[in-house]
Amino acid sequence: MLLNRKQSGKRWHLRPDGAPKVTGQLQYLTDMTLPDMIHGRVLRSEYPYARILSIDTSEAEALDGVYVVLTSKDVPGLNRFGIATPDQPVFCEDIVRYVGDAIAAVAADSPERAALALDAIRVEYEELAPLNSTDAALAPGAPELHEHGPGNVLHRTEIKRGDTEQAFATCDHIVTETYYTPRQMHAYMETEGGLFVPDEEGRLNVYAATQHGYKDRMQLARIIGCPEEDIRVVSSPIGGSFGGKDELNVQPYGALLALRCGRPVKMHNSRKESVRAGLKRHPMKIEMKTGMSQEGIIQAHRVRITADTGAYATLGAPVLNFCTEHCLGPYAIPHVDVEGVSVYTNNGLSGEFRGFGGNQAIFAMEGQMDRLADIMNMDPWEFRRRNMREKNDPGPLNQRILVTDGLSQVWEALDRSELWQKHQQPPADPSLPPWIKRGVGAAIAMHGAGLGYGIPDPAGGRLSLNNEGKIEVAFSYEEFGQGLIATLEIMLCDLFLCSTSDLSIIIGDTDRVPHSGSSTASRSTTMAWMALQRLQTPFRSRVLAVASEMSGVPADELVTGPGGIWRKGQLPAESSEAETPEKAERIEVAEIVAEGTGSTQIAESYLGASQYLAKEEAPSGLVISYAELAMQSEADEWIFDTKFDYPTTPDNVVGGHYLYTYAAVAAEVEVNTLTGETKLLDTRHVVAAGPVINPMGFIGQIEGGSVMALGFTLTEDAVMQDSRYVTTNLDTYLIPTIQDIHTNLEVEAIEDLPEGDSFGPRGIGEIGSVALAPAITAAIHQATGVWVNRLPVPREQLVRPLNVPLQEGVSPS
Repeated sequence: MLLNRKQSGKRWHLRPDGAPKVTGQLQYLTDMTLPDMIHGRVLRSEYPYARILSIDTSEAEALDGVYVVLTSKDVPGLNRFGIATPDQPVFCEDIVRYVGDAIAAVAADSPERAALALDAIRVEYEELAPLNSTDAALAPGAPELHEHGPGNVLHRTEIKRGDTEQAFATCDHIVTETYYTPRQMHAYMETEGGLFVPDEEGRLNVYAATQHGYKDRMQLARIIGCPEEDIRVVSSPIGGSFGGKDELNVQPYGALLALRCGRPVKMHNSRKESVRAGLKRHPMKIEMKTGMSQEGIIQAHRVRITADTGAYATLGAPVLNFCTEHCLGPYAIPHVDVEGVSVYTNNGLSGEFRGFGGNQAIFAMEGQMDRLADIMNMDPWEFRRRNMREKNDPGPLNQRILVTDGLSQVWEALDRSELWQKHQQPPADPSLPPWIKRGVGAAIAMHGAGLGYGIPDPAGGRLSLNNEGKIEVAFSYEEFGQGLIATLEIMLCDLFLCSTSDLSIIIGDTDRVPHSGSSTASRSTTMAWMALQRLQTPFRSRVLAVASEMSGVPADELVTGPGGIWRKGQLPAESSEAETPEKAERIEVAEIVAEGTGSTQIAESYLGASQYLAKEEAPSGLVISYAELAMQSEADEWIFDTKFDYPTTPDNVVGGHYLYTYAAVAAEVEVNTLTGETKLLDTRHVVAAGPVINPMGFIGQIEGGSVMALGFTLTEDAVMQDSRYVTTNLDTYLIPTIQDIHTNLEVEAIEDLPEGDSFGPRGIGEIGSVALAPAITAAIHQATGVWVNRLPVPREQLVRPLNVPLQEGVSPS
């Protein structure tokens, strides 16, 4: 189904946080203030690699308005953090390893005095030669950045299958290429920050963005040296994350300062500090050698991945695992030899980012497919079909995966699209000047969801009827712009035929929600859906049983609905009442309400009930309101919890995935060969991800991921020189603007799932970002004949001399 407002009809659900966001009324966590709060700042290293000889804080401590200056000796617990490998110092003791490393933190009565205090801290360094590349870090005799070694290797991966050397010897055609991907910034509008508030009971309240509040709580408890229950983490709403706020950033400093001073402390990074200290996408070098038979069937594939993880681990190892898994693409290849290495350097801090290593791998693998097809003089889409895995084949790591038709479905849908037909039969446009070239390219991907086998991936949720008579759902997920709240509203309205005004949605608060796992890895929608499927029956049974006891109406004759419990067949939207002018007017009003609350059907149902409730006259079908129900039992009798784990492959393959989302992407570009500029004109995404719960949110995720991928492909790179950022702000870091994005974008959703599938909608938070880059570079090749192997696309590579025949009598000078 082509997704748009017209096609979606009654399911077009406007975001409940949309109006306050666009009007500037929504209060983000970094907007929070308290009358008695003070301001925290962090002193960061001047050097990418140096030994600390001494730290003198006396002058800073003596300044008026300065409450405290903290260094490593002031950390009461573990002076380290890191989700997977806690190797990053809260405060460096003797060595700094990148220009964002923290040495001290101050709290003062104003941001200006805090800045003066940082200037007054005296640090004596012995500067060391930085390891500014993975080659330098892997060279024999290179200094080891961490004691846990060996060398500067964080992690290694491999996939070995068959006999690649023998297979290459029999191949008719071999393509060898090396691909390079950039150090991309998340570029969220809200930089890292928050408010840290100690309360009278000795607990710490943390209001700071994260994608895993319980994980932040655990790490902060280790640093502070206190029970986890002494910390409350409130983590929504968030002004963008994309993986960049998954790891701790300002939280250790705000927490320590607040507890030391006994007052609320506000932290908020400037954009320059965010660039300097924040995570980036892993730059990678991916070497590929792929061989095929004379019939165009791939026989052998050799890959070597080198990832620059920067100074500390963060999630560098899982990112490499994911990249390794996805560098084979959705193809059946009998002989495989893949090795990957993630390397410590002094080049900032690489970490989790939307796509999680899949973007780099898919760019390289799909580039190989286009080059191989070109050698065969074969249509590149047909070449992919010849080599695609069958639905019952194992996954890339030879693990069992859930069987679906998603891969073949997205291939077929894109094959018949009008945009792809342009590639096969490029239309002539005599109106274009000779230096403007156009082309169409395509790519296909399968993208794993969840954290993978062997990695704790808990899920769960809570459904209840609260004291106010609201159907309340609670998850530990966060709303960082992806539209989670709107999706939860739709799910609940679908399950209980209620109105959004009957709902209370609680997320991102460790004091109020159960542990549902992280808001990462395209998992939240699937896990919320599965949780509600488990919870709906006991919850519904309870409310209907109590309603039956109160009313005397048998429970099997009752249903949940807008405002409360109704007799079956008498919900306003289900009524067979003849059309009347009054009803028509009510429906017209309902259409307006639907603009802000959900589907027309839901809005109409709600109006049918609420017009009577306002007059304290219950309509004949309404048996009892939710508010009346809530007063009939103790609060805990209405609470239902569930716990489970994200689905994983039954095979012992660490990091291997079980659920995959499939996508095919076509892109049309226009290349100016005088300037090397590439403009994305048209894009079509075909996504097989199960039922579409929230059409507007689905389109938003694919479009947002596509724009992020456009920057990854054409303009974005946080450039470093000698392990220092040359790019320090958004004035020189070029993210796509409204003038740069595609003129047209279409999203086609394939909702089919296998019969009996119990996993529901698949996550689509990342799939829109992973396959556009190779589609664009394939389009560039059709337009110009240039094979691109480095991102962002070097403009100079696309510039061509303009050979225009001169008219008779015209001199070239």
